[in-house]
Amino acid sequence: MSLRSVRRLPVHTGPAGWSEILGPVPAQPALRGPAACDVAIVGAGFAGLSAARRLRQMAPGARIAILEAGRVAEGGAGRNSGFMIDLPHDLTSRDYAGGGAARDLALTRLNRQAIDFAAAAVDELGIPEGYFQRAGKINGAASARGLAANQSYAAHLAALGEPHELLDAATMREITGSTYYRGGLFTPGTAMLQPAGYVRGLAAGLVRQGVALFEQSPVLRFESTGDGWQLSTAQGSLAAAKVILASNGHLESFGFRSGRLMHIMLNACMTAELDEDQLRRLGGAACWGITPADAMGTTLRRIGPAQGGNRLVIRQGGYYRPDMQTSDADLQRLVRRMRHKFMARFPALGDVGFAYAWSGHLCLSQNGVSVMRELEPGLFAACVCNGLGTARGTLMGMAAAELACGRTSDITGFFLAEGAPAKLPPHPVDAIGANAYMRWKEWQARHE
Repeated sequence: MSLRSVRRLPVHTGPAGWSEILGPVPAQPALRGPAACDVAIVGAGFAGLSAARRLRQMAPGARIAILEAGRVAEGGAGRNSGFMIDLPHDLTSRDYAGGGAARDLALTRLNRQAIDFAAAAVDELGIPEGYFQRAGKINGAASARGLAANQSYAAHLAALGEPHELLDAATMREITGSTYYRGGLFTPGTAMLQPAGYVRGLAAGLVRQGVALFEQSPVLRFESTGDGWQLSTAQGSLAAAKVILASNGHLESFGFRSGRLMHIMLNACMTAELDEDQLRRLGGAACWGITPADAMGTTLRRIGPAQGGNRLVIRQGGYYRPDMQTSDADLQRLVRRMRHKFMARFPALGDVGFAYAWSGHLCLSQNGVSVMRELEPGLFAACVCNGLGTARGTLMGMAAAELACGRTSDITGFFLAEGAPAKLPPHPVDAIGANAYMRWKEWQARHE
Protein backbone atom coordinates (compact mmCIF):
# COMPACT_ATOMS: atom_id res chain seq x y z
CA MET A 1 0.00 0.00 0.00
CA SER A 2 1.07 3.58 -0.69
CA LEU A 3 0.69 6.31 1.95
CA ARG A 4 1.57 9.94 1.24
CA SER A 5 1.18 13.15 3.21
CA VAL A 6 0.81 16.36 1.26
CA ARG A 7 3.85 18.59 1.69
CA ARG A 8 2.32 22.00 1.07
CA LEU A 9 -1.02 23.63 0.26
CA PRO A 10 -1.76 26.44 -2.20
CA VAL A 11 -0.94 29.95 -0.99
CA HIS A 12 -2.19 32.92 -3.03
CA THR A 13 -1.11 36.56 -2.85
CA GLY A 14 -3.67 39.19 -3.76
CA PRO A 15 -7.32 38.64 -4.73
CA ALA A 16 -8.19 36.94 -8.03
CA GLY A 17 -9.50 39.98 -9.85
CA TRP A 18 -11.45 38.02 -12.46
CA SER A 19 -13.50 36.49 -9.66
CA GLU A 20 -13.82 39.70 -7.65
CA ILE A 21 -15.46 41.65 -10.49
CA LEU A 22 -18.20 39.02 -10.79
CA GLY A 23 -19.20 39.30 -7.15
CA PRO A 24 -19.59 36.52 -4.60
CA VAL A 25 -21.41 33.23 -5.09
CA PRO A 26 -22.57 30.82 -2.38
CA ALA A 27 -19.87 28.37 -1.35
CA GLN A 28 -20.14 24.66 -1.90
CA PRO A 29 -19.85 22.67 1.34
CA ALA A 30 -16.58 21.45 2.75
CA LEU A 31 -16.09 17.69 3.06
CA ARG A 32 -17.16 16.60 6.53
CA GLY A 33 -17.16 13.05 7.78
CA PRO A 34 -16.76 9.95 5.62
CA ALA A 35 -17.94 9.84 2.00
CA ALA A 36 -17.40 7.57 -0.99
CA CYS A 37 -17.33 7.88 -4.77
CA ASP A 38 -16.18 6.06 -7.88
CA VAL A 39 -13.75 8.76 -9.03
CA ALA A 40 -12.27 11.50 -6.87
CA ILE A 41 -10.75 14.55 -8.58
CA VAL A 42 -8.30 16.74 -6.68
CA GLY A 43 -8.53 20.31 -7.97
CA ALA A 44 -11.42 22.29 -9.47
CA GLY A 45 -9.54 24.19 -12.16
CA PHE A 46 -9.60 23.71 -15.91
CA ALA A 47 -8.13 20.20 -15.70
CA GLY A 48 -10.25 18.93 -12.82
CA LEU A 49 -13.55 20.31 -14.06
CA SER A 50 -12.86 19.11 -17.61
CA ALA A 51 -12.07 15.66 -16.25
CA ALA A 52 -15.39 15.63 -14.40
CA ARG A 53 -17.33 16.66 -17.50
CA ARG A 54 -15.59 14.04 -19.65
CA LEU A 55 -16.34 11.38 -17.03
CA ARG A 56 -20.01 12.40 -17.09
CA GLN A 57 -20.00 11.90 -20.86
CA MET A 58 -18.41 8.44 -20.74
CA ALA A 59 -19.86 7.07 -17.49
CA PRO A 60 -23.04 9.04 -16.70
CA GLY A 61 -23.87 6.82 -13.75
CA ALA A 62 -20.50 7.17 -12.03
CA ARG A 63 -20.28 8.90 -8.68
CA ILE A 64 -17.82 11.77 -9.11
CA ALA A 65 -16.49 13.99 -6.33
CA ILE A 66 -14.18 17.00 -6.66
CA LEU A 67 -12.06 18.26 -3.78
CA GLU A 68 -10.96 21.91 -4.09
CA ALA A 69 -8.47 23.35 -1.61
CA GLY A 70 -10.00 26.84 -1.74
CA ARG A 71 -12.89 28.40 -3.64
CA VAL A 72 -13.55 27.74 -7.31
CA ALA A 73 -11.97 30.44 -9.54
CA GLU A 74 -9.90 31.94 -6.74
CA GLY A 75 -6.85 29.77 -7.39
CA GLY A 76 -4.87 29.35 -10.57
CA ALA A 77 -7.95 29.08 -12.79
CA GLY A 78 -9.01 32.61 -11.85
CA ARG A 79 -5.53 34.13 -12.02
CA ASN A 80 -4.60 33.60 -15.67
CA SER A 81 -5.11 36.00 -18.56
CA GLY A 82 -7.94 34.03 -20.19
CA PHE A 83 -6.35 33.15 -23.54
CA MET A 84 -7.40 29.68 -24.75
CA ILE A 85 -4.89 29.39 -27.58
CA ASP A 86 -5.16 26.92 -30.43
CA LEU A 87 -1.77 27.43 -32.09
CA PRO A 88 1.74 26.47 -30.93
CA HIS A 89 2.60 28.68 -27.98
CA ASP A 90 5.97 27.55 -26.64
CA LEU A 91 6.90 30.03 -23.92
CA THR A 92 10.59 29.09 -24.16
CA SER A 93 10.75 29.91 -27.88
CA ARG A 94 11.63 33.37 -29.18
CA ASP A 95 8.59 33.39 -31.49
CA TYR A 96 6.30 30.74 -29.88
CA ALA A 97 7.04 28.11 -32.56
CA GLY A 98 7.13 24.68 -30.99
CA GLY A 99 9.06 21.48 -31.51
CA GLY A 100 8.74 21.06 -35.26
CA ALA A 101 5.94 21.13 -37.82
CA ALA A 102 4.59 17.64 -37.09
CA ARG A 103 4.27 18.23 -33.36
CA ASP A 104 2.85 21.72 -33.87
CA LEU A 105 0.18 20.47 -36.25
CA ALA A 106 -0.77 17.65 -33.88
CA LEU A 107 -0.94 19.98 -30.88
CA THR A 108 -3.00 22.54 -32.81
CA ARG A 109 -5.56 19.86 -33.67
CA LEU A 110 -5.74 18.85 -30.01
CA ASN A 111 -5.99 22.43 -28.75
CA ARG A 112 -8.95 22.93 -31.05
CA GLN A 113 -10.58 19.87 -29.54
CA ALA A 114 -10.17 21.51 -26.14
CA ILE A 115 -11.70 24.76 -27.40
CA ASP A 116 -14.61 22.86 -28.96
CA PHE A 117 -15.06 20.95 -25.70
CA ALA A 118 -15.25 24.26 -23.81
CA ALA A 119 -17.64 25.75 -26.35
CA ALA A 120 -19.95 22.74 -26.01
CA ALA A 121 -19.86 23.12 -22.22
CA VAL A 122 -20.89 26.77 -22.57
CA ASP A 123 -23.92 25.74 -24.64
CA GLU A 124 -24.82 22.71 -22.55
CA LEU A 125 -24.48 24.33 -19.13
CA GLY A 126 -25.81 27.78 -19.90
CA ILE A 127 -22.54 29.62 -19.25
CA PRO A 128 -22.90 33.28 -20.34
CA GLU A 129 -21.56 33.82 -23.85
CA GLY A 130 -19.42 36.74 -22.71
CA TYR A 131 -17.29 34.34 -20.71
CA PHE A 132 -16.20 32.47 -23.85
CA GLN A 133 -15.64 34.26 -27.15
CA ARG A 134 -13.87 32.95 -30.26
CA ALA A 135 -12.35 36.36 -30.89
CA GLY A 136 -8.76 35.54 -31.79
CA LYS A 137 -5.73 37.30 -30.36
CA ILE A 138 -2.85 39.54 -31.40
CA ASN A 139 0.88 39.17 -30.82
CA GLY A 140 1.78 42.80 -30.19
CA ALA A 141 5.20 44.13 -31.27
CA ALA A 142 6.68 47.40 -30.01
CA SER A 143 10.31 47.06 -31.18
CA ALA A 144 12.39 45.77 -34.04
CA ARG A 145 12.93 42.60 -32.01
CA GLY A 146 9.18 42.12 -31.64
CA LEU A 147 8.52 42.80 -35.31
CA ALA A 148 11.17 40.22 -36.25
CA ALA A 149 9.59 37.66 -33.91
CA ASN A 150 6.19 38.24 -35.51
CA GLN A 151 7.66 37.85 -39.00
CA SER A 152 9.34 34.61 -37.96
CA TYR A 153 6.17 33.23 -36.40
CA ALA A 154 4.11 34.30 -39.42
CA ALA A 155 6.46 32.32 -41.67
CA HIS A 156 6.04 29.32 -39.37
CA LEU A 157 2.25 29.62 -39.52
CA ALA A 158 2.36 29.94 -43.30
CA ALA A 159 4.34 26.70 -43.47
CA LEU A 160 1.69 25.05 -41.29
CA GLY A 161 -1.10 26.40 -43.51
CA GLU A 162 -2.61 28.40 -40.64
CA PRO A 163 -4.47 31.69 -41.24
CA HIS A 164 -2.88 34.84 -39.87
CA GLU A 165 -2.66 38.56 -40.61
CA LEU A 166 0.20 40.97 -39.99
CA LEU A 167 -1.07 44.34 -38.70
CA ASP A 168 0.62 47.72 -39.05
CA ALA A 169 0.94 50.43 -36.40
CA ALA A 170 -2.16 52.30 -37.59
CA THR A 171 -4.33 49.19 -37.29
CA MET A 172 -2.92 48.44 -33.84
CA ARG A 173 -3.91 51.94 -32.76
CA GLU A 174 -7.43 51.47 -34.14
CA ILE A 175 -7.79 48.28 -32.10
CA THR A 176 -6.07 49.25 -28.83
CA GLY A 177 -6.31 53.04 -28.76
CA SER A 178 -2.54 53.08 -28.11
CA THR A 179 0.28 54.41 -30.28
CA TYR A 180 2.75 52.15 -28.47
CA TYR A 181 2.68 49.18 -30.85
CA ARG A 182 4.57 49.16 -34.14
CA GLY A 183 2.80 46.08 -35.43
CA GLY A 184 0.88 42.95 -34.60
CA LEU A 185 0.14 39.43 -35.75
CA PHE A 186 -3.53 38.44 -35.58
CA THR A 187 -4.57 34.79 -35.43
CA PRO A 188 -8.31 33.97 -35.37
CA GLY A 189 -8.52 30.68 -33.47
CA THR A 190 -7.98 31.74 -29.85
CA ALA A 191 -10.99 31.77 -27.53
CA MET A 192 -10.96 34.66 -25.06
CA LEU A 193 -12.31 33.76 -21.64
CA GLN A 194 -13.52 35.46 -18.55
CA PRO A 195 -11.65 32.65 -16.78
CA ALA A 196 -13.36 32.93 -13.42
CA GLY A 197 -16.78 33.15 -15.03
CA TYR A 198 -16.11 30.15 -17.24
CA VAL A 199 -14.88 27.86 -14.45
CA ARG A 200 -17.61 29.03 -12.08
CA GLY A 201 -20.20 28.22 -14.75
CA LEU A 202 -18.61 24.87 -15.50
CA ALA A 203 -18.52 23.95 -11.81
CA ALA A 204 -22.13 25.02 -11.21
CA GLY A 205 -23.32 23.07 -14.24
CA LEU A 206 -21.55 19.92 -13.11
CA VAL A 207 -23.08 20.23 -9.63
CA ARG A 208 -26.53 20.47 -11.24
CA GLN A 209 -25.72 17.25 -13.10
CA GLY A 210 -24.96 15.43 -9.86
CA VAL A 211 -21.20 15.88 -9.43
CA ALA A 212 -20.28 16.43 -5.78
CA LEU A 213 -18.04 19.48 -5.29
CA PHE A 214 -16.39 20.17 -1.95
CA GLU A 215 -14.74 23.58 -1.55
CA GLN A 216 -12.22 24.58 1.12
CA SER A 217 -11.31 20.90 1.42
CA PRO A 218 -7.57 20.50 0.80
CA VAL A 219 -6.32 16.93 0.71
CA LEU A 220 -3.82 16.41 3.53
CA ARG A 221 -2.95 12.76 2.93
CA PHE A 222 -3.95 9.88 0.73
CA GLU A 223 -3.26 6.18 0.63
CA SER A 224 -4.06 3.16 -1.45
CA THR A 225 -6.27 0.61 0.23
CA GLY A 226 -5.92 -2.37 -2.05
CA ASP A 227 -9.29 -1.81 -3.71
CA GLY A 228 -9.04 1.96 -4.11
CA TRP A 229 -7.87 5.11 -2.40
CA GLN A 230 -8.61 6.97 0.82
CA LEU A 231 -8.21 10.76 0.77
CA SER A 232 -8.19 12.69 4.04
CA THR A 233 -9.03 16.35 4.65
CA ALA A 234 -9.09 18.28 7.91
CA GLN A 235 -12.70 17.33 8.63
CA GLY A 236 -13.50 14.38 6.41
CA SER A 237 -12.39 11.43 4.33
CA LEU A 238 -13.27 10.26 0.85
CA ALA A 239 -13.00 6.67 -0.35
CA ALA A 240 -12.61 6.39 -4.12
CA ALA A 241 -12.03 3.56 -6.53
CA LYS A 242 -9.91 5.90 -8.68
CA VAL A 243 -8.30 9.31 -8.22
CA ILE A 244 -7.33 12.04 -10.69
CA LEU A 245 -4.78 14.58 -9.46
CA ALA A 246 -5.55 17.82 -11.33
CA SER A 247 -3.32 20.04 -9.23
CA ASN A 248 -0.79 21.32 -11.81
CA GLY A 249 2.50 22.09 -10.02
CA HIS A 250 1.17 20.78 -6.73
CA LEU A 251 1.73 17.34 -8.20
CA GLU A 252 5.09 17.78 -6.49
CA SER A 253 3.35 18.52 -3.18
CA PHE A 254 1.78 15.07 -3.46
CA GLY A 255 5.25 13.54 -3.72
CA PHE A 256 5.54 13.08 -7.49
CA ARG A 257 8.20 14.39 -9.91
CA SER A 258 10.15 16.18 -7.18
CA GLY A 259 13.13 18.10 -8.49
CA ARG A 260 11.72 18.12 -12.02
CA LEU A 261 9.11 20.89 -12.00
CA MET A 262 9.77 24.61 -12.45
CA HIS A 263 7.47 26.89 -10.45
CA ILE A 264 7.11 30.38 -11.91
CA MET A 265 5.10 33.18 -10.35
CA LEU A 266 3.49 35.73 -12.68
CA ASN A 267 1.75 38.92 -11.62
CA ALA A 268 -1.18 40.88 -12.97
CA CYS A 269 -3.19 44.05 -12.36
CA MET A 270 -6.74 44.97 -13.32
CA THR A 271 -7.96 48.55 -13.48
CA ALA A 272 -10.99 50.04 -11.85
CA GLU A 273 -13.95 50.26 -14.20
CA LEU A 274 -13.43 52.98 -16.80
CA ASP A 275 -15.96 55.80 -16.91
CA GLU A 276 -17.31 57.37 -20.10
CA ASP A 277 -14.64 60.05 -20.26
CA GLN A 278 -11.84 57.52 -19.77
CA LEU A 279 -13.30 55.27 -22.43
CA ARG A 280 -13.42 58.22 -24.82
CA ARG A 281 -9.78 59.03 -24.12
CA LEU A 282 -8.80 55.39 -24.58
CA GLY A 283 -10.66 54.80 -27.85
CA GLY A 284 -10.08 51.59 -29.76
CA ALA A 285 -12.22 48.47 -29.93
CA ALA A 286 -14.41 47.27 -27.07
CA CYS A 287 -12.65 43.96 -26.41
CA TRP A 288 -9.25 42.61 -27.46
CA GLY A 289 -6.32 40.59 -26.20
CA ILE A 290 -2.59 41.00 -26.80
CA THR A 291 0.14 38.54 -26.01
CA PRO A 292 3.67 39.93 -26.44
CA ALA A 293 5.61 39.05 -29.59
CA ASP A 294 8.36 37.97 -27.18
CA ALA A 295 6.96 35.65 -24.49
CA MET A 296 8.78 37.52 -21.70
CA GLY A 297 7.00 40.78 -22.51
CA THR A 298 3.68 42.24 -21.35
CA THR A 299 0.23 40.74 -21.85
CA LEU A 300 -2.77 43.08 -22.17
CA ARG A 301 -6.53 42.70 -22.37
CA ARG A 302 -9.44 45.04 -22.65
CA ILE A 303 -12.75 43.65 -21.45
CA GLY A 304 -16.30 44.95 -21.44
CA PRO A 305 -19.54 44.66 -19.47
CA ALA A 306 -20.09 41.06 -20.61
CA GLN A 307 -16.90 40.09 -18.77
CA GLY A 308 -17.35 42.22 -15.65
CA GLY A 309 -16.98 45.86 -16.68
CA ASN A 310 -14.93 48.12 -18.96
CA ARG A 311 -11.44 47.43 -17.68
CA LEU A 312 -7.86 46.86 -18.76
CA VAL A 313 -5.80 43.92 -17.51
CA ILE A 314 -2.01 43.84 -17.63
CA ARG A 315 0.33 40.95 -16.79
CA GLN A 316 4.12 41.14 -16.63
CA GLY A 317 7.06 39.98 -14.56
CA GLY A 318 7.89 36.43 -13.59
CA TYR A 319 10.24 34.85 -11.10
CA TYR A 320 11.11 31.32 -9.99
CA ARG A 321 9.79 30.20 -6.60
CA PRO A 322 10.19 26.52 -5.67
CA ASP A 323 7.79 27.00 -2.73
CA MET A 324 5.02 28.04 -5.16
CA GLN A 325 4.20 31.31 -3.43
CA THR A 326 5.15 34.94 -3.48
CA SER A 327 5.21 37.76 -0.96
CA ASP A 328 3.34 41.04 -0.73
CA ALA A 329 6.68 42.81 -1.29
CA ASP A 330 7.29 40.81 -4.48
CA LEU A 331 3.84 41.67 -5.75
CA GLN A 332 4.11 45.37 -4.96
CA ARG A 333 7.48 45.55 -6.72
CA LEU A 334 5.87 44.11 -9.85
CA VAL A 335 2.82 46.39 -9.50
CA ARG A 336 5.16 49.39 -9.74
CA ARG A 337 6.71 47.91 -12.87
CA MET A 338 3.30 47.20 -14.39
CA ARG A 339 2.23 50.77 -13.66
CA HIS A 340 5.21 51.97 -15.69
CA LYS A 341 4.28 49.59 -18.53
CA PHE A 342 0.65 50.70 -18.39
CA MET A 343 1.51 54.40 -18.62
CA ALA A 344 3.88 53.79 -21.54
CA ARG A 345 0.95 52.32 -23.45
CA PHE A 346 -1.85 54.58 -22.20
CA PRO A 347 -0.39 57.97 -21.21
CA ALA A 348 -3.83 59.60 -21.40
CA LEU A 349 -5.13 57.34 -18.61
CA GLY A 350 -3.01 58.59 -15.73
CA ASP A 351 -6.13 58.91 -13.58
CA VAL A 352 -7.02 55.22 -13.99
CA GLY A 353 -5.94 53.20 -10.98
CA PHE A 354 -5.47 49.50 -10.45
CA ALA A 355 -8.36 48.00 -8.48
CA TYR A 356 -6.82 44.53 -8.11
CA ALA A 357 -3.33 43.04 -8.18
CA TRP A 358 -2.45 39.37 -7.78
CA SER A 359 0.14 36.68 -8.29
CA GLY A 360 -0.44 33.39 -10.06
CA HIS A 361 1.49 30.16 -10.35
CA LEU A 362 2.76 28.54 -13.55
CA CYS A 363 4.32 25.09 -13.62
CA LEU A 364 6.72 24.18 -16.41
CA SER A 365 9.08 21.34 -17.14
CA GLN A 366 12.48 22.10 -18.59
CA ASN A 367 11.81 19.93 -21.63
CA GLY A 368 8.23 21.19 -22.12
CA VAL A 369 6.38 17.96 -21.32
CA SER A 370 3.29 17.52 -19.17
CA VAL A 371 2.44 14.72 -16.72
CA MET A 372 -0.74 13.02 -17.87
CA ARG A 373 -0.62 9.32 -17.11
CA GLU A 374 -1.35 6.66 -14.52
CA LEU A 375 1.11 7.20 -11.67
CA GLU A 376 0.08 4.16 -9.61
CA PRO A 377 -2.77 1.70 -10.11
CA GLY A 378 -5.96 3.75 -10.07
CA LEU A 379 -4.12 7.07 -9.56
CA PHE A 380 -3.95 9.40 -12.56
CA ALA A 381 -2.33 12.79 -13.11
CA ALA A 382 -3.42 15.74 -15.25
CA CYS A 383 -0.66 18.14 -14.27
CA VAL A 384 2.16 20.43 -15.47
CA CYS A 385 0.44 22.77 -17.92
CA ASN A 386 3.64 24.52 -19.04
CA GLY A 387 2.00 27.91 -18.74
CA LEU A 388 -0.97 26.95 -20.91
CA GLY A 389 -3.52 26.12 -18.25
CA THR A 390 -6.71 26.82 -20.20
CA ALA A 391 -6.23 24.65 -23.30
CA ARG A 392 -3.56 22.26 -21.98
CA GLY A 393 -5.35 21.83 -18.67
CA THR A 394 -8.61 21.07 -20.47
CA LEU A 395 -6.88 18.51 -22.68
CA MET A 396 -5.16 16.78 -19.79
CA GLY A 397 -8.37 16.61 -17.80
CA MET A 398 -10.16 15.02 -20.76
CA ALA A 399 -7.30 12.56 -21.25
CA ALA A 400 -7.04 11.55 -17.58
CA ALA A 401 -10.78 10.88 -17.50
CA GLU A 402 -10.43 8.68 -20.58
CA LEU A 403 -7.60 6.70 -19.00
CA ALA A 404 -9.61 6.28 -15.82
CA CYS A 405 -12.40 4.77 -17.94
CA GLY A 406 -10.00 2.48 -19.77
CA ARG A 407 -10.22 4.41 -23.03
CA THR A 408 -7.59 5.78 -25.37
CA SER A 409 -7.74 8.56 -27.95
CA ASP A 410 -5.48 10.85 -29.93
CA ILE A 411 -5.33 13.05 -26.81
CA THR A 412 -4.18 10.27 -24.50
CA GLY A 413 -1.77 9.08 -27.17
CA PHE A 414 -0.16 12.52 -27.44
CA PHE A 415 0.54 12.82 -23.71
CA LEU A 416 1.54 9.19 -23.17
CA ALA A 417 4.14 9.54 -25.93
CA GLU A 418 5.88 12.33 -24.00
CA GLY A 419 8.91 11.55 -21.87
CA ALA A 420 9.39 12.38 -18.21
CA PRO A 421 10.11 15.96 -17.08
CA ALA A 422 13.84 16.60 -17.15
CA LYS A 423 15.69 16.66 -13.83
CA LEU A 424 16.56 20.15 -12.60
CA PRO A 425 19.80 21.29 -10.96
CA PRO A 426 19.78 21.03 -7.15
CA HIS A 427 18.38 23.86 -5.06
CA PRO A 428 19.40 26.71 -4.76
CA VAL A 429 21.31 26.43 -8.05
CA ASP A 430 18.00 25.96 -9.89
CA ALA A 431 16.52 29.19 -8.46
CA ILE A 432 19.67 31.26 -9.04
CA GLY A 433 19.99 30.07 -12.62
CA ALA A 434 16.29 30.36 -13.49
CA ASN A 435 15.89 33.85 -12.03
CA ALA A 436 19.07 35.11 -13.71
CA TYR A 437 17.88 33.71 -17.03
CA MET A 438 14.43 35.29 -16.69
CA ARG A 439 15.90 38.68 -15.79
CA TRP A 440 18.05 38.51 -18.93
CA LYS A 441 15.10 37.48 -21.12
CA GLU A 442 12.87 40.17 -19.62
CA TRP A 443 15.54 42.79 -20.33
CA GLN A 444 15.67 41.64 -23.95
CA ALA A 445 11.87 41.87 -24.13
CA ARG A 446 11.63 45.09 -22.12
CA HIS A 447 9.86 47.01 -24.90
CA GLU A 448 7.34 44.26 -25.66
